[in-house]
Amino acid sequence: MEIEMRGIVLAVVAIQVGLTFPAWAENSADSDRSIGETLPLFDRNHCGAFKDPAEQLFCGDPELNGAAARLNSAIQERLNRIPNRRLAIEENAGWIRERNSSCGIFRSQNVRYQDIQSVKACLLKETEERIEILADPNFDCLATNTTAGMLICSDPSLAVAKMELNSLVLELIAKLKENDARDAFAEYERWSRDRDRKCGLADKDNVPLDELSSSEGCLAEYISQKTAEIIAAKGDPKKVFGRHQLSRSPDADAVDLCVAQIHSANACEDFIAVSRVFQIDNEVAEQSALVTAEIEMIVLSPFAVCSPIASSCTGMCWDSNSGQAKLLPGSHDGFSVARRLKIEKSFAFQKTDSGGWRCNTTALQPVDLAVGVNER
Repeated sequence: MEIEMRGIVLAVVAIQVGLTFPAWAENSADSDRSIGETLPLFDRNHCGAFKDPAEQLFCGDPELNGAAARLNSAIQERLNRIPNRRLAIEENAGWIRERNSSCGIFRSQNVRYQDIQSVKACLLKETEERIEILADPNFDCLATNTTAGMLICSDPSLAVAKMELNSLVLELIAKLKENDARDAFAEYERWSRDRDRKCGLADKDNVPLDELSSSEGCLAEYISQKTAEIIAAKGDPKKVFGRHQLSRSPDADAVDLCVAQIHSANACEDFIAVSRVFQIDNEVAEQSALVTAEIEMIVLSPFAVCSPIASSCTGMCWDSNSGQAKLLPGSHDGFSVARRLKIEKSFAFQKTDSGGWRCNTTALQPVDLAVGVNER
């Protein structure tokens, strides 16, 4: 099945060869010359344009260049068979960070000339192993990189039920046009966040799985409910996706939908994705409500820390060094893939005649609080 999404492709390209915008050590001119002299494709591929040593190696070495192409294909094939694409992109970006550091490449250091051959061999070995892993469908479950995902994968019955749901979702979304398919994928991801909040798993990253067994029944019920909903649609994706423009109550689920609508209006899907939404407080009157929530977002593709994307999709300009909000424009720095950003904001809602709640907040800017989270 081929479902092309420009944002996903951009993210794959961005993470294929490593993180962008790293710090650069002193004596970079000598290091550039040393690396370039050992890489046959360095000049032809204009590898000097890359700042990161890992990017230069994958660009200029024939074996690594070929491995990078195969890795990109393996990533895309995997993205074509799973609905939770953004989680997979995040997980892959984390793997690249770990691969580079395990092979002796750190963001603030250049590769010493005498270490280049050993670093190349390590990168090639790690990348080839990764390609094999990505080809294994059993890996898809574990790569969700969330507490709920790991809990599901630890229970065979839950894992099978989730795989069945994923398959049904993909069959439906395959019938949609590109823009509608993109929105449907985003809605499916909101299902997972809604599920985690309902099942008490939204903030349990460091809790041992054996202490979360009480959530398994809730997960099973949620998966079963969504599976039944898709089966009842009898192959019509519009009976499942794109129907809910109102929320049942002013809460974290309502904020999640509101942020999704703001991101869709500003074409943010190529650059950033919501990973979590937590309700902090709410004030509910008969016809109106104000919900204060924390929204955690993940960078999918690099963008300038002070730009229209930063303002419309995160609500702020940022200081790339401190990770704090920056009020004045002018910086040309950028966020790297998989960087996490948190904002706190109050969202206004209005009750409709039908009893649902409509979000009256049409922009993320300004936010009440913003902070960059260290990469995990």
